[in-house]
Amino acid sequence: MPLKPDLPLPEPETRRVGYAIVGIGELSSSELIPAARTSEHAYVAALVTGDVEKGRAFATAHGLTDADVYPYGEFGKLAEREDVEAVYIVLPNRLHREYVERAARMGKQVLCEKPLGVNASDAQAMVDACREAGVLLMTAYRCQYTPAHWAARDAVQGGKLGPVKLVDSIHGQVEDDPEAWRLRRDLAGGGPLPDVGIYCLNTIRFVLGTEPEWAFATLYQPENDERFREVEESLSFMLGFPGGVIANALTSYGIHKTATLRVLGEAGTALMDPAFTYEGLKVTLTDKEGEFTPSFPDADQFGLELDHFAGCVRSGRRPWTPGEEGVQDHRIMDALYESARTGQVVRLEAVPGMDVFRGEKPEVPGQS
Repeated sequence: MPLKPDLPLPEPETRRVGYAIVGIGELSSSELIPAARTSEHAYVAALVTGDVEKGRAFATAHGLTDADVYPYGEFGKLAEREDVEAVYIVLPNRLHREYVERAARMGKQVLCEKPLGVNASDAQAMVDACREAGVLLMTAYRCQYTPAHWAARDAVQGGKLGPVKLVDSIHGQVEDDPEAWRLRRDLAGGGPLPDVGIYCLNTIRFVLGTEPEWAFATLYQPENDERFREVEESLSFMLGFPGGVIANALTSYGIHKTATLRVLGEAGTALMDPAFTYEGLKVTLTDKEGEFTPSFPDADQFGLELDHFAGCVRSGRRPWTPGEEGVQDHRIMDALYESARTGQVVRLEAVPGMDVFRGEKPEVPGQS
């Protein structure tokens, strides 16, 4: 894949951070590995996979050798690779904790796909393990690194919309494979909420910068659909934030792909449609003077994410979306499932302040 002419040239590999990609499913093969090729500060140094032949084919295509491909049973051999400074865990949710903790014991810095674990206690154990080992842990919330999402956040927090009153978000798609691991509670931790609904939850928190005070949810799990024997098909939730801001969200495995976010204030609105796709993100700002749709520099979401963590590895600074950010989403999701089970509003622990669980602000193209 040739570099786009308007992207900066990457550093030489001797200075970039080498990643081992653990799991080479669709996300890794279609997004992460190509993104690393246009990354400024990161590159793929090794692959860990359950399909060694597939791994070797990817290695050949991306300038690696057969020796750079490891089966899961040889994950521990990465400890011998000084060029592998970080691992990116891209596995079913249930396996995140095991591989994060193993990587931490090897002294590797860890970037882990969302959701961080399967529940809050699971995720907190991962944070504790990395802290004890003295390594960084970052939750891979790509939407917190894009110019479009930062434009929406800036509009909200910069007062362009006036006092915010309501936020609504929808993220859903059709999951039609009854054998998909995402439909197994033990592997996924839930249904669409921790998979696609987490984008609604995390982005609402990011845009507002504050934490919810209460949570309420209801879900639908059809009785005669083999896909949803263990997890919900759809879930609707409501969150109450400081200052009376109410957020409503819907997530489902039974709807045509939809990904939207809308913030409504007294003086204007911000609409992202689509809001969570890999490409084509769009923000429309509306106030009394009319509509405005800003344009953004060309950037790869996953490349921005990889570069931010690589910079943190080099500097030792705390990532913008550390493990604690992932733990907080799990606390809220646990509360939402409790609310759906009991039919009651669940009060959340008060968290005063702004961006309490986040680290140092990332460099975002187009932002000063």
